[in-house]
Amino acid sequence: MNVNKDPVIMIKQRYHKEVITGSRRISNYFWVIVLGFGGIGFSLSGLSSYFKINLLPFIDIADLIFIPQGILMLFYGTLSTVVSIFLLLSIIWDVGGGYNEYNFEFSLVRIVRKGFPGPNRRVSLIYPFEDISTIELEVTEGLNSSRNIFICLKDNRRIPITSVEQPRTLAVIEKQASDLANLLDVNLTFKQ
Repeated sequence: MNVNKDPVIMIKQRYHKEVITGSRRISNYFWVIVLGFGGIGFSLSGLSSYFKINLLPFIDIADLIFIPQGILMLFYGTLSTVVSIFLLLSIIWDVGGGYNEYNFEFSLVRIVRKGFPGPNRRVSLIYPFEDISTIELEVTEGLNSSRNIFICLKDNRRIPITSVEQPRTLAVIEKQASDLANLLDVNLTFKQ
């Protein structure tokens, strides 16, 4: 079966599958490295001021007063290292990753996502086409801008189907929402 990789161009086939990127984004890899090295550096600086020895060979921090500077550096270093480990585990477990599948043979939409380890790690939602009322495009501009596509069901539930990443251009997300609405033969609504 020929599955189209481009989310913008959708062709009505027996099924169409969109892969959703979860935590395995370049920005998360960047933050794991920055927070990890920064956290280790701050923690070693705080410990150097406590033990009065240089644990960092390229900086002389042993003369730093432990209270309040050293303890704050130790606190921020520990906090940064914990956040880095959390992000690293999220990347390893691929939290948020999954796919959207539109099966035209059985008239079903399947939305699958991965979560944190546990009994409910895999979230799988299946809806028949006749339960879908509209496709909604929600655009929020400003400091925390977002562009999301939702499948709106007849019972007023809104299921997001776009991945969490840098917002795509408005033209691309509009084209994707329009193509999806045409594929499912439902109306497209716009919410700002």
